[in-house]
Amino acid sequence: MSPELPVFRYHPDPIASGSVRESAETCACCDRATGWIYTASFYTAEDVSGRFCPWCIADGSAAGRFAGEFMDSYGLAGVSEEILHEVTRRTPGFHAWQDPHRLVHCDDAAAFIGEVGHGELAAHPEALDQLRQDLRMGGRHDAAQLEQFLTHLGEGATAMLFRCTVCGTHLAYADAS
Repeated sequence: MSPELPVFRYHPDPIASGSVRESAETCACCDRATGWIYTASFYTAEDVSGRFCPWCIADGSAAGRFAGEFMDSYGLAGVSEEILHEVTRRTPGFHAWQDPHRLVHCDDAAAFIGEVGHGELAAHPEALDQLRQDLRMGGRHDAAQLEQFLTHLGEGATAMLFRCTVCGTHLAYADAS
């Protein structure tokens, strides 16, 4: 039996999101088979043969040893250097069709909750409204087409759902192939 997984403030359930899964693989950083392995992206110029355990992500040893990041800093403007490093170097990334990125609220990175369709997103009206506004600003001006797109999230396009770690507000962005 594996010990309890580390807690990631900015990715509270990496198992549910698919970023961490049970595995007998050995970690490329600590050379231990912990029972869990990271499955999403790692950005580095180094040659890495294998994946990382959640503990080597949480303590920063994987990012440090291989001079890499689990998440790009895109979208993290305005957060402190400490938060930037925690998100990019000590937090599991997540799977996305396009380059995944974080959202910011209350001057802090938001916690990734998961990939959702319209039904799950509708349970968080503030996130749905924010996404609707962002899509309008991005060029989706036809109201009927915008609503058609939103109601079909989960069918070829999804929403990436986040929660502010300060005030609890939910946020989202659309991701499509």
